[in-house]
Amino acid sequence: MVCPSLSNRTIVIVEDHDDTRSFLSRFLANHGAHVFASSDATSALEAVQRQHPDVVLSDICLPDRDGFQLLRDIRALGPENGGTVPVIAMTAFGAFSDEDQTAAAGFQKHLDKPFGPDELLQAVRGTLA
Repeated sequence: MVCPSLSNRTIVIVEDHDDTRSFLSRFLANHGAHVFASSDATSALEAVQRQHPDVVLSDICLPDRDGFQLLRDIRALGPENGGTVPVIAMTAFGAFSDEDQTAAAGFQKHLDKPFGPDELLQAVRGTLA
């Protein structure tokens, strides 16, 4: 199976921790992606509407509203405004039930923090496949 390239792919990252957001942004950009990083759900939703990304990486615990509400807000945009974009959940509160909960909520993938670079690439590329 050929792994999809991240070249010319647009990714929105929503992560409230500056260091993590910066690392994810640089890492994915170094793999060819166009990255739009947000520290909160409000700016992430605006980026989805403007950029129509190929994938969104969303932390679950965010300062203004959680990743579950962000996902509902994205889906409410409708297809013409980017509302069908695949969304990957990221959480430091990983447990088997969390993965079930994110899948039931409509996230395409789930990453437990901390995760490694290979796991991140596999999740993003798998979502793009």
